[in-house]
Amino acid sequence: MNPPSESISGPSRLAQQIRFIIEVDKLKEVFRQSLLSQSRRHENDAEHSWHLCLIVLVLAEHANTPGLDLLRILKMLLIHDIVEIDAGDTYAYDAARMVDQHAREVVAADRLFGLLPADQALEFRALWDEFEARATPEAKFAAAVDRFQPMLQNCLTEGTAWRQHGVTHDRVIARNRHIAEASTDLWTYVEQMLADAVTAGHLPK
Repeated sequence: MNPPSESISGPSRLAQQIRFIIEVDKLKEVFRQSLLSQSRRHENDAEHSWHLCLIVLVLAEHANTPGLDLLRILKMLLIHDIVEIDAGDTYAYDAARMVDQHAREVVAADRLFGLLPADQALEFRALWDEFEARATPEAKFAAAVDRFQPMLQNCLTEGTAWRQHGVTHDRVIARNRHIAEASTDLWTYVEQMLADAVTAGHLPK
């Protein structure tokens, strides 16, 4: 499918928006290390983003900060992984790939959000930067949910990805403990969930 025709003076606003929409369809082809709980195939980034948004709607009442701007959180979660269309998925415990992850993703953000009209490009890029900085209550809660969901998927699949990559309990705790900054309730749940995974032999100690 091709974008709508463009005027002599350049692409119309609608044409730019449709071009972006077509480009981000590629997110459905970016696969993560997390496995789906039923088929055990690898989850793609679009599925991940949808699941995160639903989790936010369900668990928002457990945030440490009351009155969060849920629409802002949902926007962050819908766009935060779009950069992986260009940068690829970086596994959370791949130390070598993590070194230049942010640099690769910045380049991707410039290109992908740059497909949009200028005002939307600025808004989306600001939301992406906010998520990355993890400084606002909304960004902290978005990041907490983004960290919780893969751990839940791992627990639902007997820790297959953890065991394949030699990930241990202490590394999972170290990477994800910032969840407590956004929701002490959720972090308490995570600690017990991980302890159960260790007991079951799904997460090496």
